[in-house]
Amino acid sequence: MTTPQLYACLKYRDADAALAFLRALGFSERLVVRDDTNPAVVHHAQLQWRDTGGVMLGSAGAGADWMTPGSTTVNLVVAEDADVDAVLAAGMAAGGRVLSAPDAAPHGGRNAALADPEGNAWNLDSYPGV
Repeated sequence: MTTPQLYACLKYRDADAALAFLRALGFSERLVVRDDTNPAVVHHAQLQWRDTGGVMLGSAGAGADWMTPGSTTVNLVVAEDADVDAVLAAGMAAGGRVLSAPDAAPHGGRNAALADPEGNAWNLDSYPGV
């Protein structure tokens, strides 16, 4: 199976700003479902990361009200150590802030962390796991 089977799910107060931030990190939009009467409201968006990763997101107040904007942590695996720095720089340029500077991880690879404009944490990691 080559389609994503596990998605991180996020809620945003400003879904359009979140979509722009994620595109800056390197995500590609697969689907964005907007409200018919208020196109600023995103009921559901699906974005792909690399080959088989992905996230789903929606606007705060558009279902799943138990989800809190700015309270999610996502591990984003990049292809190479140098990509940690490149994705961090792209995220900073798109309004993110550094939570953890790039460093060698004790378990291997390189990592850093940044917060998106609403406070969700994005761990950037060249270690793909075992």
